[in-house]
Amino acid sequence: MFVTLSVAGALVRRKIVAMPARLFVADHKKRLVRTAALVLVSLTLAGCNTSGRNADRLTTGSISSQSTARSESFDGMNAAQLASAEQRIGAAYEKNPKDRNTGLNYANILRMTGKNSQSLAVMQQVVIAHPSDRDVLAAYGKAQAAAGQLEQALSTIGRAQTPDRPDWRLYSAEGAVLDQMGRSEEARTKYRQALATQPNEPSVVSNMGMSYVLSGDLKTAETYLRNASGQPTADSRVRQNLALVVGLQGRFSEAEDIARKELSQQQADANVAYLRSMLSQQNSWAKLADKDGKPKLRTN
Repeated sequence: MFVTLSVAGALVRRKIVAMPARLFVADHKKRLVRTAALVLVSLTLAGCNTSGRNADRLTTGSISSQSTARSESFDGMNAAQLASAEQRIGAAYEKNPKDRNTGLNYANILRMTGKNSQSLAVMQQVVIAHPSDRDVLAAYGKAQAAAGQLEQALSTIGRAQTPDRPDWRLYSAEGAVLDQMGRSEEARTKYRQALATQPNEPSVVSNMGMSYVLSGDLKTAETYLRNASGQPTADSRVRQNLALVVGLQGRFSEAEDIARKELSQQQADANVAYLRSMLSQQNSWAKLADKDGKPKLRTN
């Protein structure tokens, strides 16, 4: 899928399979649900920062810091760069496994490179050392969700949320997990709670849109995603979600234009090539290209 490729191509190629919902929703709904849910969890849980003292918004691949430790950002790294960063941060973690920021960064990069079980094991150690830290609990919930422990993730995120200081990021994170569990109506309730606290927050509006992708309602999904993309604080991941939904409806030239606007040429080419490859496996790229008024494309 577009979004995760723009962050960590190696991870996408293992986990994300795009499907044209209008053509295949009846036979492939379960696969579509799993795919879009992975995007939801990647986007929303990665953005959970619950610190009252440091409530900056996070981007995929970074961890907020309450101490003097520098936050790490892995956005845009290729596989070799991610491997190098993983080795470096892993060495730091081995020296001091109780350090909050090192543990959070290490768990995050492990998750980005597909090592979900190891990421969860790291977060289990971090949460033992920092059991009341809301950021740590949120990151632990993310690791649980990535490892498939969805009920446990809901419980952990619930522990991080407090009634007197509700955090919109945690509401949105709960929604992402609920969507992955197929509980879309409950998920959308959580997104509405998040938006009541943080109106027009693009990451939440985007997740609301992706929730409708799960149920095959691509027109409604596009409405939400265009709203999210038009917000001043929307980032590239939100616009890549819009590109995905536009592409799923067969408007590939428009989807490619959206995908290429903010990414590097290499990232955009990887996104488009991957989507074409996946669709060609389903014998659908040619069909959608015909719909879009474009000649059939050859794919490997």
